[in-house]
Amino acid sequence: MPRLRVHGFSISLDGYGAGPNQDIDNPLGVGGMALHEWAFATRTFQKMFGQDGGATGIDDEFAARGFDNIGAWILGRNMFGPVRGPWPDDTWKGWWGDNPPYHTAVFVLTHHPRASIAMAGGTTFHFVTEGIEAALARAADAADGQDIRLGGGVSTIRQYLRAGLIDELHLAISPVLLGAGEHLLAEIDAAMLGYRCTEHVPTPNATHVVLTKRT
Repeated sequence: MPRLRVHGFSISLDGYGAGPNQDIDNPLGVGGMALHEWAFATRTFQKMFGQDGGATGIDDEFAARGFDNIGAWILGRNMFGPVRGPWPDDTWKGWWGDNPPYHTAVFVLTHHPRASIAMAGGTTFHFVTEGIEAALARAADAADGQDIRLGGGVSTIRQYLRAGLIDELHLAISPVLLGAGEHLLAEIDAAMLGYRCTEHVPTPNATHVVLTKRT
């Protein structure tokens, strides 16, 4: 079975993975964009958009890990777009434009069926209505022996974490206080679920923490 990995998931000092009032103008909630400042300047992030340059170093090394040996992705519906309820039409095709940065099969959790969407660059969005385990099984088939990256958002990671299905969780703790929004670990006993801290690396921009599930 491929490993299910979370990479570069940014949270605030007070534990929020997204700010309040998420909408099309604030996809990460009010103030949520500041959580990801550590990543924006990295060479890996710039490369995602076809740009040259960008900073190297520890932040970039952690960002680059998230694309190593990944054969499929899983996303919650909020990570795909702001549309709620039944899909009104096929207009919305994701936050990233015609060439998303995934370049693999991506399985989007939703309660409402929708036909798959093939995008430029090898990304195909598939919409899964049967729940988190069904999405994981389909992603495992599509990954063809490689690992699966779980992209978020907060609610999706919490579901997989509670089920003990995440093998590795990289959190980037940003020096930001949000005060409200979606809390990642509230009422989740990660230690009881078998997770332990295996890396803890501070940089001027974030503190990188890796939690690994005991096997």
